[in-house]
Formats: sequence, C-alpha cells, structure tokens
Amino acid sequence: MNPQVTIVGAGFAGLSAAAHLGSRGYRVRILEKNAGLGGRARQFSEQGFTFDMGPSWYWMPEVFEQFFQNFGHSAADYYELVRLDPSYEVVFGAEDRVEVPATTAELFALFERLEPGSSANLRKFLDEAEYKYRVGINEFVQKPGHSILDFADRRVFQSVFRLQMLTDMATYVRRLFKHPQLIQLLEFPVLFLGATPANTPALYSLMNYADLQLGTWYPLGGMHRIIEGMAAVAREQGAEILTSQPVASVQTTDGEVRSVTTADGTVYPTDILLCAADYHHFEQEVLDPADRVYSEDYWRNRTMAPSSLLFYVGLDRKVPGLHHHTLFFDADFNRHAHDIYEEPKWPEDPLFYVCAPSVTDPGVAPPGCENMFFLLPLAPDLDDNPERREHYWNLMCDRLSQRIGFDIRPHVVYRRGYAHREFREDYNAYRGNAYGLANTLRQTAFLKPKLRSRKLKNLWYAGQLTTPGPGMPPSIISGEVAARDIFSAQPTHA
Repeated sequence: MNPQVTIVGAGFAGLSAAAHLGSRGYRVRILEKNAGLGGRARQFSEQGFTFDMGPSWYWMPEVFEQFFQNFGHSAADYYELVRLDPSYEVVFGAEDRVEVPATTAELFALFERLEPGSSANLRKFLDEAEYKYRVGINEFVQKPGHSILDFADRRVFQSVFRLQMLTDMATYVRRLFKHPQLIQLLEFPVLFLGATPANTPALYSLMNYADLQLGTWYPLGGMHRIIEGMAAVAREQGAEILTSQPVASVQTTDGEVRSVTTADGTVYPTDILLCAADYHHFEQEVLDPADRVYSEDYWRNRTMAPSSLLFYVGLDRKVPGLHHHTLFFDADFNRHAHDIYEEPKWPEDPLFYVCAPSVTDPGVAPPGCENMFFLLPLAPDLDDNPERREHYWNLMCDRLSQRIGFDIRPHVVYRRGYAHREFREDYNAYRGNAYGLANTLRQTAFLKPKLRSRKLKNLWYAGQLTTPGPGMPPSIISGEVAARDIFSAQPTHA
C-alpha cells in the first residue's frame, strides 16, 4: 500500500498539501483541532450575520486559480469572485480621504494629483514590483529552503540584486516618492509582515504589484468559500478530514514518527507526518524533547509578525458611503509601527482597519443590516484584558464616527472581541500572534524554521512559520512545496 500521511491542521497549508499528496497516491488523513475547517480562515454565524474570522484581503488571485487548476478545476467552480472598485479607501483625516482605484489609468491620475510628475516613478516602481512578483512566485517561494544551495540555481542567483533583498522598503519608496500619503499608501502592505518598512527588504514591493495591479477581490459568501473549495478538492483526491481532533503527542522510534495520539486517546499510525499547525507549539509542546530541532531560546529570539485586536460587529442599519475596505491612517504611522515592532506596547494613537463585506455581499447580513470587522494591529504577547479591549473599541468607534457622520454604537446588535488570548486558545499561536513569523531579512527563505525535521526523517512542516511565510497565497504554496518535498524523499509506489 502507498504511505499513510497524517496532516495536522486543516488551514490553507494543510488542505493544499492534502490535495497534492492525495493526487500522488498517498493515503491522507487530516486531523484538525477545531470543530470547523480553515484555521484562521474559519467562519461563524450569529443572529443572521456571517463573519469571516481572519483573512479579508483577496490578493494574488492567480495563486488560488493555479491551485484549483492543478486538479482540473477553476476557482469559479467553488465561488464567484468580485473585483472591488475602489479597491479600498484610506482615511488620513476627517476630511482627507483617498479612494484607491481599480484601474491603472485612475491610479496614475491619483499619484499625479497628489505629487505632480510622480506617475513616471510609479511606472518604474510597478515594473520592478512586477519583476519581483514573477520571480518571487515562480522561483523564490517554490524552494523548500533546506539550505542556501536551494538558491544556487543561476536564474535565482542572478535575480538577487534585482529582487532588492539588501535594500529596505522605506529607503526604496522614498527614493521615488516624496508625498507622505503616497509613501504610506505604498508602505502599508508591509505593516503585517512583522517589521517596520525600514527593516523590511524592498523585495516585498511585490505586494504592491499584487495590490495595485492585480487588484483586490472578494469571493461572494465570504473568504471561507475558498476553504470549502479546497476541502472539496482534497476530499476528491482521497483525503479524510477529521475535526475536533487536537494532536496531543507523537510516538517515535529510531528517528521516525510511528503514530500520533489525539486528546481523546485515539492513536493514528502513520508513515509520514506533516504539521500544518503552529510550528512552535507542535515542536515545543507535542514532540518529546529528544525529537525537537529548536530550543525555546531559538523561538524566543524569533521576530513575530503582529497580533491583532478584532471585533466582529453586526449593525441593525446600513452605513451610507462606507467601502468594503477602509484603512484609518489618521494617526502617526511610524509611531504605531514603533509600538508594534521596536518597543512593544499597547499603542496610544493606533492605526486600524474596518472591513464591511455586506457592502459588496448583502447575503452576509440580515436585510437592511451591516456586517463589520474591526482590526487593530498589535505587538504579540501583550497583556490583554476586557478594559483594554473596551478602550480601543470606543477609540475606533469615535474615529469611525468622524468618517461616516454618526455613531454606530447605538446600532450594534452583535459584537464579539478577539485578541491574543483567543489566538492562543484556538490556534496555539505562539505569543498570541496573528500573522506568523515576520518576513525580515534574517528570517527569509532558508533562514526560516525548516520545512523538514533534522531529527525525524518522516516529519515535515508547512504554514506561516516556515517556507515561504504568512498569508493565504504563501500558505497555499507552502503546502504544495512540502508535498513535493515529501514525494522526492518518500515517493509512492504509483
């Protein structure tokens, strides 16, 4: 019989790996801790509102499409995509707002309006960002990252300087643009990568290409529709998916995993184990000490991407003039970034984000109501309590009121908070992080925690704490890269 693979975690990485391994003939079983699939991309419903719990930005649509095409499908077989126009709104002040358009012509006009003559530099910026995106997606992130030798391929090596790995994002953007709002607009995508723009490689301007050129999209029914589609593909390839099955221990002999045991005492023998859940928790809390590659000191010295304070909110009325995505940059960008990355603390005057999917998709709220999602980026590992949450809820509502002209609080019929504590409880998230490992230069590519264990020859990892990094598209790619590496090491008999 072909090898039995056990995958821990049914998020993007786990489902991607399951589909790819199943298509190669492996017998695949996924063990998911929670009652629902998706990891951070779970969904819940209350009082007629349907809330996506995590990711809300659909960028890099070709990565999703490629996943489904690998198995003879299209994303359209599982969900309908809508391109948002404007892509999003940025609020710089009560009467100072910028709508980021979906069309290239309008985008160039916006830059010219804010900084005359800047459209030529925008063309240069986007051309370079496209190159980084194409090389990054087709070459760079496809490597398993075992060592620097993975990048010895001449095409990749020759691209290192054009990828601007050694230039930081802040310096790069300021060489081309002077207007503070344009600088913030171009730097905002890296805010969630785990470092200030000054400490993030300019490679990640590839995210600006994904944002400004490839567009911002939304799957009708919510982001969880992607998970539903991926799970359907994984099952079609033969994967068995079991929920409410947290893995409690791993049994090993002679440097190999033999079985895993879940919290209810069920033992699952396995030939190959792939952890697509929290790498730190699995290694430090589930594996025996003798089977761990990294020490707790190693993990303590990693730079984590941010955590978040989230509120899922249902209103009994619509909000005129609200966009699907609104970024509130009406505070000091650098000061908030400093409070996340340099001197971790609760911010005094934070930036935040509001998503209102019911603006695009009325089906996620009862008739005449609004579905809203508030997100405030925070440093991981902060002291979290109800009083702090209430303070920041009121702070965000006050600033939203300036934007929309009325106070939403009397119209709230449902509200649920979510922060460090819940990230730990639901996902075993290290230090309560929301976005995984920071994409700093010292934690890029082969410098991340390894995809393959050096202690156990049939243990692999995938997801946001290993190659290639956090986010939906990288996690989908991570699962595929891990599956390819498993096949190269332990191929099926087929």
